[in-house]
Amino acid sequence: MKRERSEQLYKEALDLFPGGVNSPVRAFRSVGGTPLFFTRGEGALLHDVDGNTFIDLCLSWGPLILGHAHPAVVEAITRRVAMGTSFGAPTEEENRLGRMIVDHIPFVDRVRFVSSGTEAVQSAVRLARGATKRDLILKFDGCYHGHVDSLLVNAGSGLVTFGTSSSAGVPEDLAKLTVVVPLNDHDALEQVFRTHGPRLAGAIIEPIPANNGLLLQERSFLERLRELCTAHGTLLIFDEVISGFRVGFAGSFCVNGIVPDLVTYGKIIGGGMPVGAYGGRLDLMKHIAPEGPVYQAGTLSGNPVAMAAGLAQLTECLRPGFYEALEARTASLCTTVNAHAKAKGYTYHLDHIGSIFWGFFADTEHIRRADAIDGASMRTYAKLHAALLERGVYAAPSGYEVGFLSAAHTDAQVQRVAQAMCEALDAVM
Repeated sequence: MKRERSEQLYKEALDLFPGGVNSPVRAFRSVGGTPLFFTRGEGALLHDVDGNTFIDLCLSWGPLILGHAHPAVVEAITRRVAMGTSFGAPTEEENRLGRMIVDHIPFVDRVRFVSSGTEAVQSAVRLARGATKRDLILKFDGCYHGHVDSLLVNAGSGLVTFGTSSSAGVPEDLAKLTVVVPLNDHDALEQVFRTHGPRLAGAIIEPIPANNGLLLQERSFLERLRELCTAHGTLLIFDEVISGFRVGFAGSFCVNGIVPDLVTYGKIIGGGMPVGAYGGRLDLMKHIAPEGPVYQAGTLSGNPVAMAAGLAQLTECLRPGFYEALEARTASLCTTVNAHAKAKGYTYHLDHIGSIFWGFFADTEHIRRADAIDGASMRTYAKLHAALLERGVYAAPSGYEVGFLSAAHTDAQVQRVAQAMCEALDAVM
């Protein structure tokens, strides 16, 4: 695989950006080598500056559920750009995309568009505090909610602990307003509500945790969280920036039927453009300015180009059988690789839900907690990542990140990915 041009561009980027990148995981520090610079994507394929072509399993970290440069999305963006890129004023596209979301997700009475998943989470947390007039937020170790100061926290040493800052620049006094418990730990969940229930404004969780591995939760854990939030007047916030519109149009609700009070979205609703959103019950959304006292604003919120892209993409997602076909293709990939690993005696497994999948080096079918991930296995993942690149497959440059398939991945391409994974495992293991 050629890398000369990417290496040259990365060297130049080191003089321009912190670490040579504009988002940390792009730096390839987890897997070694030089990050690849891409020029073009089409369907399931990525082309880099050195002329290499890859089958893409990253898909811009999830939003490209139709693949790269889908004709309907490209046409919508092109048409909208020709009429102006931003007005800082209402547009018809906002209404149409908002209507599509409200009409198809039963627990979203009102929605507010923002420009990123992080902004959506920040706004939802502020809304929870404003609506309940409480300060504490409960989060779960192993869930990531963007770079919001109050949620960039780690668990302490106890079963239920106040958070400690996981980033420089986050004041400890702010981190102490966040309580952290492990995922899938029923005892810790009960204890945190016994101890802090009356002070908890909101409990935020990825109902399908997919930012630190794919940590699929037992349904009973999420059901009990819903019950405890209701009993204590705590607002349940589902962070579906990744899972929303990805495992089904209504996100995790399609899988478990559990209804949150507030929900945050991102990724897919922008069709590859920067978009986020939060929504929920009417009585809660009425607290948002200009209707209520909880302030949140954004010059580029509801950007017409992003709205047009999202409309085009979500229209495709609503076609009958769309999600069923994606899930079947992903299941086929995982079944093939898992059968090969089992036959060879490798401690490796691909877990999946819908079109999200994650591979890990352990002798189990599911990992449900962050502390169950073997950090030492990331060295093996680095070798696997390199072996996949050499075989024309682009996977996330971190073993903690999940992978995705899109509607653009053909059965033949999925088979090629499965073959490449099996060969890469043979080379590494």
